[in-house]
Amino acid sequence: MEGIKVGDIVGRISYGCDIFFKVVELTVSKDGRKNARLKGLDKRLCATAPVEDLRKFEPAEVAAFWHSFMTRNHEHMKRIFKRRELDRQRLVRGNDEVSRLGTFDVPGSVLHIDGDGDYLDLCLTTYRQLGIPAFGYHIDEEKQPGVITELLQKHRPDILVLTGHDGIEKNTSNFADLNNYHHSRFFVEAVKKARLYEKSRDDLVIFAGACQSHYEAILEAGANFASSPHRVLIHTFDPVFVVEKIAYTSIYDYISLKEIIAGTITGFPGIGGIETRGKYRLGLPKSPY
Repeated sequence: MEGIKVGDIVGRISYGCDIFFKVVELTVSKDGRKNARLKGLDKRLCATAPVEDLRKFEPAEVAAFWHSFMTRNHEHMKRIFKRRELDRQRLVRGNDEVSRLGTFDVPGSVLHIDGDGDYLDLCLTTYRQLGIPAFGYHIDEEKQPGVITELLQKHRPDILVLTGHDGIEKNTSNFADLNNYHHSRFFVEAVKKARLYEKSRDDLVIFAGACQSHYEAILEAGANFASSPHRVLIHTFDPVFVVEKIAYTSIYDYISLKEIIAGTITGFPGIGGIETRGKYRLGLPKSPY
């Protein structure tokens, strides 16, 4: 395994090095083949590849990748804050008393359980920047069903996110079989456990899934939103941007499915869902303290 180490940022030569991966484990198979377990830097994808199929990216290439990643995220957030300001202007326009007293936001709260600690840290930072109260836990996908009830009872969130890594088994052609996915069955089981805790899809809004997840099975289990309708890769921040729209849409309004999904980075091929009410409440008056 000379030349490739755990922690290296690599691309798969056979795929044209189209995705940036981090090497998380190196193994040797029974036939002596050297393999690497990989996780995407900006895609919620896990994969295994032979070491000879990997190219290590140069530091300048990795720096350029992260610059593009953060720039894209920043532009997305600018659009979110602009939308919120327009919503607030519509609310107070022509209402002098509301303008005089001032208002404050009570967005929906989030419990985010992620199979990847790096992704979780990025998401929690983004929640803070977006003004969304969030509790986060790094828990491996296969362990999520076993902890979901306890964490829901502890935090009583408005919104639950269950994500991490996923993917379709290599060479499979049966996309309907849950067993042909790396982690979809764990997301399905965790969603079912969450629905035993809270049946109403309006009282507890659930997003679940990762790259190429079994979209239909996750929705059938009780999620409001899930990935991935077309079995495509989804972006690290797609769950966050779904959550933001839920957290800042009024409890009196149904969320526009077109708007919430178009507001993600991956869009309709990667994210889908069902009609759901928002979790935002407006407060009045704003305290001077």
